[in-house]
Parts: sequence; C-alpha cells; structure tokens
Amino acid sequence: MTVLSALQTPRAVKIRRGLTLPVLLLIFWEVSSRTGLVDARFLPSLEDVFLTAKRELVDNNLFGELTASLLRNIAGFVIGSAIGIVFATLLALSRAADALVTPTFNGFKQISLLAWIPLISIWFGFGEQAKIVFVAIAAFIPVVLNTYEGMRNVPRDLIEVGHALKFTNVQRVTRIFLPAAMPSIATGVHLGLIYSWLATVGAEYFLAVGPGVGGLIIAGRERFDMALVMVGVIILGLVGFLLNRLAAAGEAYLLRWRVTAH
Repeated sequence: MTVLSALQTPRAVKIRRGLTLPVLLLIFWEVSSRTGLVDARFLPSLEDVFLTAKRELVDNNLFGELTASLLRNIAGFVIGSAIGIVFATLLALSRAADALVTPTFNGFKQISLLAWIPLISIWFGFGEQAKIVFVAIAAFIPVVLNTYEGMRNVPRDLIEVGHALKFTNVQRVTRIFLPAAMPSIATGVHLGLIYSWLATVGAEYFLAVGPGVGGLIIAGRERFDMALVMVGVIILGLVGFLLNRLAAAGEAYLLRWRVTAH
C-alpha cells in the first residue's frame, strides 16, 4: 500500500476530519495570543503553556499530581462500580427489594452530584476519604441504572433453562443473568469511568486538600497564572480522552463474542 492510498483509507479520513477542528482552534489560539487580539494574560501563547508544563514536570512534580488524581479516580471508580453491580443485581432479582428500594433510588439519582459535597464534607471531612466517596457516588449511579436494565431484560427463555437445569440462585446469577446482561453492564461501567474522572476533578476543586490536577488548576487561578491553568485543563482533557478510549477498548474486548455470534 502506497502512502497516498494509506491516507485515503476510511480510518485515515476519519482521523483527519477529527483533527481539523482542534488544529484550527490551536491556530486561532496562537494567532490571538501573539497578535494581541486576546490579552496574553488571559490566553497565554502555546509556547508559554509548553514552558509551564515543562517547569511543572521538572521542578514541581507534575507527574505526582497526575498520579494522585488517577489513584483517587481508580479507587472511587472500583468501589462505586462494584457496589453498583451488586446493588443493581439485588434490585433486579428481588421483587421485595425492587418494590422497597427502587422508588427511593429513583429519587436519589435526581440529586445533582455537586449537591452531595456539603454532606460529604461534613461526614467525611475534606481529605482523601471524602474525595473517594464523591467519586464512588459518581460511578455508582450509571452502573446501577445500566446493570438493572440489563438484568431486567434477560430473555425469558434463558431463565426457564435455568429452572429446567435446577440452578441454584448463585448459579442463576453467575451463569444466566450476569452473562446475558454483560453488554448493558459494560456500558454502565464505561459511563461510570467517564463520570468518575469528572468527579475526581470536581472533588479536587471543591474539596481542595492534597495533591491533584484540580489543585494545580486552583493554584494557577489564585496566582493568576493562566498558563498553569491551561496546563491543568489540557491534562484533564487528554486523560479523559484516554480513559474513554481505554473503556471503549475494554468494552469491545469483553463483548467480542457478540461479533463472533453474528
């Protein structure tokens, strides 16, 4: 395959189209800053942002800030997702639990995530524990909603097969409900990972104690160092993009049997 033909493949065309707007925005950013169209104090040049990122990486432990945010995100995501899957399974498979708990949960899910911050700060303080709880709640809700939907939509034929084979309750869950609901569960976990990263940023911004990329942005705001703020924003965007791609790849891998089945 020649270079020209490689550039004309559907994937290459899609990548080029996807990069068009970001490249145009970067050009506009640089021209606006360099020409004074926008005050450089509010929109620093790309060079200033790059030099600030280099300074933070070499002198101020930028990697440590990012690592702290990622560990916080992973902890909250794992806790929220695990509890969410168990909770949703209980609601979906127990009529009593569904009737008793689901109406309350439907009201609970309508509460804005940020509204929990005052309660969390009172109950858990402003430290690491409070941030992880906040992130866990963010992951918990989409995982519960999607897992519950998947469990409730398991084909009746599969359930009857379980009855015919005299499966125990544990076997019904592990061999019928969880595998059949896996596409929906994977979607919920995917969304939970995205929401948990957004919540990690929010937790660091509103519960500002300890290291993290959110704290880096706060420091830039307080010093009116817009280059530092931009470094933080760019890192958040890049990490969010990579987490989304990672979740999509994991989801595709777990559900590869559907392609084979078709």
